[in-house]
Amino acid sequence: MLKTEKRATFSLALVYALRMLGLFMILPVFSLHAQDYSGATPVLIGLAIGIYGLTQGLFQLPFGFLSDRLGRKTVIVGGLLIFCVGSIVAAEAESISQVIAGRALQGLGAIAAAVMALAADLTREEVRLRIMAAIGMSIGVAFMLSMVIGPIIAAEFGMRMLFWMTAGLAVLGILVIVFITPQPPSQDFHRDAQVSLRDVGRVAGDLELLKLGFGVFVLHLVLAATFVVFPLVLQQDLRVDEALHWRTYLPVFVLSIFLLVPMIIVAEKMKKSRLVFTIAVVMLALAELGLALGGSYVMVFFMLVLFFGAFNFLEAIMPATVSRIAPADMKGTAMGLFSSAQFIGAFCGGLLGGILLGAGDRGTTFLWLAAILGAWFLLALTMKTPRYLASKIISLRELDATQVERFVELARTLDGVHEISVYESDRVAYLKVEKGFDDSELRALTAP
Repeated sequence: MLKTEKRATFSLALVYALRMLGLFMILPVFSLHAQDYSGATPVLIGLAIGIYGLTQGLFQLPFGFLSDRLGRKTVIVGGLLIFCVGSIVAAEAESISQVIAGRALQGLGAIAAAVMALAADLTREEVRLRIMAAIGMSIGVAFMLSMVIGPIIAAEFGMRMLFWMTAGLAVLGILVIVFITPQPPSQDFHRDAQVSLRDVGRVAGDLELLKLGFGVFVLHLVLAATFVVFPLVLQQDLRVDEALHWRTYLPVFVLSIFLLVPMIIVAEKMKKSRLVFTIAVVMLALAELGLALGGSYVMVFFMLVLFFGAFNFLEAIMPATVSRIAPADMKGTAMGLFSSAQFIGAFCGGLLGGILLGAGDRGTTFLWLAAILGAWFLLALTMKTPRYLASKIISLRELDATQVERFVELARTLDGVHEISVYESDRVAYLKVEKGFDDSELRALTAP
């Protein structure tokens, strides 16, 4: 990558991670402190945990479209400012309704689509997948850090400090965007990274993509609902002091990697993704059943390892599967809708977790989540094994119209090319090719 592309990768991955760290840090601790707020009920506690997902899911695409008109950096800074204001509202909240309002504002600062569009503006087509992968990895790192840092800060300084820290992370993100992220030389529409309204219907009509959208909805529903309840299990049932919760989460994440790595190897190297996918859903269901049964700390600990081993695998494999299934020129639209389903799932999970907690005991909540995962397992059995194809993006800016036509004609004859779409207005070719495809012949065709 070029120096500016490395700067773009580092800065945008950092901004995304800072924001997600702020959103996730309350997940393992809010249920423990919610009774400090007036008017708190189980349902409203769950709503406070998940409400960011509703506003994030509804507004990330409009913010992406707005960035086309107002500029990427302007919209990202504006979104981070809204996120900061929401964090301050939550930090100064006295009632649960004020916390809910603050969390809703946090989600309203939905910068995901604008960040992806800026990443595409700042990178060449041939290296763009790397920056997208780096941003995706930053989210996973932020989630793991939040589960460790959140309990430490909340136990020592309380929820108010946790929300103020979140506001500070938003300010830090603004500084990164303003002073570190390069200014894009131009602002274009990128079909591999942005949503095209005219393609929404076609993407939404793809049954396999719909199944993945439902899957990520359930995955984040279960995550949010589980952590409405689990911190209470850890503190009240297992008598683990809040200040020591991180000592549970940190080794859980470390051990879950020993599950994650072989699952990825079997899925990707041995091309058994559909099999491992369904096994991971079963693992999640078994983990919820184990949590429902309760028992000793050791049993609960290993149920948590099982849960996060499966969760982290699915969190990694599902976006990759969307990328494989979606037409190369509609990947941005497919990923945008997939991401919205994820956030709406988090909202529904927080709300459902609160409802179930209020209606019964904690074990009943885990049983309901296991049943929901059982329904997802049945749907997963109907999924087709995706072809192991990779996306390629080739710039055609040096070619005239006649040369573009010849490029398409010859590219279709190359072994390993399964799909090609060219938009002359963009001067870009979007291709689906076999894994390990040598693109030297393909790039030779772009010589004017």
